[in-house]
Amino acid sequence: MIFMQTLIFATANEHKLTEIRSILPDYEIKGLLDIGITVDIAETGSTLEENARIKAQYLYEKTQYISLSEDTGLEVDALGGAPGVHTARFAGDQKDPDDNMAKLLELLGDTEHRSAQFRTVIALINHDQTLYFEGIVKGSIAKVKSGNKGFGYDPIFIPEGFDRTFADLDVSIKNQISHRARAVMKLVDYLQK
Repeated sequence: MIFMQTLIFATANEHKLTEIRSILPDYEIKGLLDIGITVDIAETGSTLEENARIKAQYLYEKTQYISLSEDTGLEVDALGGAPGVHTARFAGDQKDPDDNMAKLLELLGDTEHRSAQFRTVIALINHDQTLYFEGIVKGSIAKVKSGNKGFGYDPIFIPEGFDRTFADLDVSIKNQISHRARAVMKLVDYLQK
């Protein structure tokens, strides 16, 4: 049985850390900056799984502690699954969410075929063991941005079963149904076995 009160994630993204912390209030969640690592780990993988593993492996080699990382992609059907692994840098290396959303909305134009999904993959590395936990939420891309909660593509992603974007929904609702929440809960189920 692996159980710990502190989980270390290979991310410096405060939005992600805040979301994970609110999903897991019983754990102390630390990011790279919390443990003094300021390197921007290059995400050179061609899949979400590879990027999550690369970051978790880097963290494990630095700390020798059970290490976690996640990578998330927005996969839009009309764009053949893009932006996918390039979600954060869809409009360039500046990783600007507004630029990313503007590019996506421009590419989709007026098409009615707007189905999409958010997919998160968490990698856990412990010694020579690598495990993956995946969370998916299906939905569609709105035609205009709406809402001021959340981050990233939240103002244009409408989760299945709702008529509002993630950025319009209360954080407590998002943290129950999001891709990241689903992956994190699978991780917790594993840790508590």
